[in-house]
Amino acid sequence: MPLLNKLRQYIRPSRRRESEPAAAYDIWALSYDHQPDNLMLALDEGLCADLLRPVTVTGKVVVDIGCGTGRHWKKIFDRQPARLLGYDVSPGMLAILRQKYPGSETYLLKGESLHGLPDAACDLVLSTLTVAHIPDLEAALREWYRVLAPGGDMIITDYHPEALAKGGQRTFREGKKVIAVRNHIYPIRQIRAIAGQLGLQEQKVVEKEIDDTMKPYYEKQQALAVFERFRGVRIIYGIHLKKPDAAF
Repeated sequence: MPLLNKLRQYIRPSRRRESEPAAAYDIWALSYDHQPDNLMLALDEGLCADLLRPVTVTGKVVVDIGCGTGRHWKKIFDRQPARLLGYDVSPGMLAILRQKYPGSETYLLKGESLHGLPDAACDLVLSTLTVAHIPDLEAALREWYRVLAPGGDMIITDYHPEALAKGGQRTFREGKKVIAVRNHIYPIRQIRAIAGQLGLQEQKVVEKEIDDTMKPYYEKQQALAVFERFRGVRIIYGIHLKKPDAAF
């Protein structure tokens, strides 16, 4: 794929060795909710809220894939869904979520299968900051499409492939050690192509680049050199898709 080859030429050999998501997020779980200066989490909070705004949640079945500690669960529960299910590869992240929301319905995700969900069982599939961790994106999107009811919505956000291709990584500190989480680079056009092949209809696509409004986050991390290197690079994207109603 020409675009993917073009992206790969920007990958720098100095990238940190990456750990598998399940193991990395098990370590990250205890500190994940305590990152006031995490730029990606801040950007995702706003982007997810924007994409969710026109979607009906009240009385609906919502599935959060890559739910982690339930970062978005309060805003979803505030809109009174009929049911909210969470899937994640990290037992540690799910344990924190259950502490925050006792009795919550959570499942440990292995592979792409959303076990426990029959066809067309949910009205909204939500997946935030997760797609690049998935080894087989096409298989995952097919599974998400399977469980989505006709007329249902799918909302995806993640670290932008342009930033990943330029050497960006998802990292966190554990003591004095910096841990990087494994990512796969999926160009936006590839994601849109898979969605189109499945028959999903695009409602909105958002891509945000690093600009001066984000500079304070880098200043607090004493990483202005990184800011200058990535200025103007797209760092996060969001896509709102809809499964056509059965009547059509």
